[in-house]
Amino acid sequence: MNLKVGVRTPTYGYKNKGEKGVFQRRYYEHTIVDEQELNTIIDYIHYNPVKHGLVDNVKDWEYSTFNEFVKDGYYDEDWCDFSQVEGLDYE
Repeated sequence: MNLKVGVRTPTYGYKNKGEKGVFQRRYYEHTIVDEQELNTIIDYIHYNPVKHGLVDNVKDWEYSTFNEFVKDGYYDEDWCDFSQVEGLDYE
C-alpha cells in the first residue's frame, strides 16, 4: 500500500475539516494493562470501518488486519456480521 499524504488516503474525517494527513491531531498515551483490554482495543479498531459506514462487514475493509486475524484463528470470518439478523434495521 502506497499512501500519499493529503491525496487519497483511507481516512475521511480530515477532508470535511479541510485538513491533510493520516494522523489525528490529538492523542493520549495509554498503557494497555492486560490481555482483555488489548482484545477490546483490537475489536474496536476492526469494527471502526463498519461503525463509520465505510463497509457493511468487517472482513470487507481492505486496509484492516482482520482477515489476517481470521487466518490465525483469532476471529470467526463472520464476526460482527449482522446482515443475517432478522428485524434489525441494518441500513
